[in-house]
Parts: sequence; structure tokens; C-alpha cells
Amino acid sequence: MRRSFDVVCACLGMIALSPLFGIVAAAIAWEGGGPVFYTPRRVGLHGKIFRIYKFRTMVRDADRMGPGITGQEDRRITRVGGFLRHYKLDEFPQLINVIRGDMNLVGPRPEDPRYTGTYDTAQMEIFRVRPGMTSPASLTYRNESTMLEGDNVEDTYVSTILPAKLRIDLDYFRGNTLASDFRLIIRTVSVVFHRRTSDQCSTVLSVVLCNCIVWCSV
Repeated sequence: MRRSFDVVCACLGMIALSPLFGIVAAAIAWEGGGPVFYTPRRVGLHGKIFRIYKFRTMVRDADRMGPGITGQEDRRITRVGGFLRHYKLDEFPQLINVIRGDMNLVGPRPEDPRYTGTYDTAQMEIFRVRPGMTSPASLTYRNESTMLEGDNVEDTYVSTILPAKLRIDLDYFRGNTLASDFRLIIRTVSVVFHRRTSDQCSTVLSVVLCNCIVWCSV
């Protein structure tokens, strides 16, 4: 049921957001050309490597010009990319990963392989859960880039932020349910659309998701 729920919601999301996808793709291409999508390697369920889909928010070949962690003042971020990151629009193409089965709507955020090598035995339990587009840790650290300043952003991330995120998500995913995941999705929508339209967006999404749950249970 959970998998059906995720696929139905992801498909509906892709259809609803297709006009936005076209606008974003055109803006990225207009600013500097190059690929619209950025598909870095991430570690998924049972340690399997997959390619995650994101709208490109940095200059071409940015991964060869600096660390895998992006700070708030990272000069590799484009103007369009800064806008997409602020409103989390760069993450929406991960609906493709949900449909493909790489990710769930709710799950720990998939990590870069270069950082998963620092996990201890307890932290590696996170690989027993399929990664997702949102999680308690991703909401808690939604402004993560503001915490990453200076010349040692990777050290700060690995020593402080990453362990904290793992603790939060491990605690949640040891006892999550479809109902708790549903509440987390609604909370995520409210956070992303934090203006006055947030209540309306949350209400609409709630109706859609409730219909999906009923459909999946039939």
C-alpha cells in the first residue's frame, strides 16, 4: 500500500507540476545553457548507488570545482539556482526517483557516497530505509546552508550536522507509520509554501493524498 501511495502521488505531482517544470527548464537553459538536470550519485536502500534527479542550480562542472557540500555563499550557485534553492524547487524532479523506485516520498535524505564512509555501525542502520524526498531531519535542517560558512564546510557537515541528522531520522524511521508520513508530507508543504497560501496548499494536498490513500486501499 505504501508503495502504491507513493507512486500515485508522484505521478499526480508530475502532472500538476509539468508547466512549472517547463518554465524552470527554460530559465536554466536561458541563463547559461548546459544540462537542465543535475544527477549526482547517492546511496540508497541497502547501500545501492543511484542517480538522483535535481534541477541544476550551479554552474556546469561545479562538482569539480569544490566540495560536495554547498554553503550559503557558494559562488558556484547561479542566479536562477539561488531562487530554486530558496523555494526548494530544485528538489521536485525527485518525483522521477519515486516513480522509478529509488526513493519514497518520505525517507531519510540520500547521502553522497563520499560522506557515507564516515558512518559507524549504528548509523549504517539508515540504509535499511528507502531514502525519500522529505524527512524530520531535512525539515529541521532546511536552512542547512546558512550553517555552512567559512573554508571548512565539509568538516562542519561531517562532524556536526550529518550525525545530528542521522540521529533524528533513525529515531523517526524506527516507528513511522503511513499516518505519520502523511502528517510529515503536509508539514513539508506548509514549510515550503510558508506564505499565506500555505493553508490553502496544505488543504488541497490533504484532499489529494486522502483520495490516494482510499484509492490504494481498494
